[in-house]
Amino acid sequence: MSDDLRDHPPLRRADLAPDPIDQFAIWWARASEEVPLHDAMTLATVDGLGAPDARMVLLKGHGRDGFRFFTNYESAKAVQLDADPRAALNVYWRELSWQVRVRGLVERLDSGASDAYFTSRPRGSRLGAWASPQSRVLETREALEERLREAEERFGAEADAGDAGKGEEVPRPPFWGGYLLRHETVEFWQDGRSRLHDRLRYERNGEGWTVRRLGP
Repeated sequence: MSDDLRDHPPLRRADLAPDPIDQFAIWWARASEEVPLHDAMTLATVDGLGAPDARMVLLKGHGRDGFRFFTNYESAKAVQLDADPRAALNVYWRELSWQVRVRGLVERLDSGASDAYFTSRPRGSRLGAWASPQSRVLETREALEERLREAEERFGAEADAGDAGKGEEVPRPPFWGGYLLRHETVEFWQDGRSRLHDRLRYERNGEGWTVRRLGP
């Protein structure tokens, strides 16, 4: 990695695409080439007492409709989103000195979109989705491993290289699927000299976007 990645020229309004998704795609393309785990992001939700909660998840798609991620519908994050769909995302690409913050409302993806992504996952990850009682108490690690063995027995172990027919297809569990965060604000942050960072925030304005500069 070169030493000059932090030495960006100042980020100006004229440098940005008119739509935040187009701007995100530009940064995403560079991050995908230069940043390990470029798809890692923080997802923040609100619990039943109104307190914030946050965890790392993987960004699995972005487009005009919003930002996509997947999880267990019985997990803490999913229960919180069912009760209060307000959420925020934060993507930080340290190697590029870039950060993107997103806020909006979250909704479930349809079953077709969830099935399509689940099918693309490695077989072990699909079995793991069946085995994990996400966010619920487990007495021991062995209890989790036993749940995985049960899933392997149910659907068959992973096929060997010379035994492609071994094991059944692993379907998507009914308690697992995708979410879409429909963005209302998207902020692009770039590190600046003397901590005079650049912060430019898109705010939805009808069918378009208003862009405002924020103090660092």
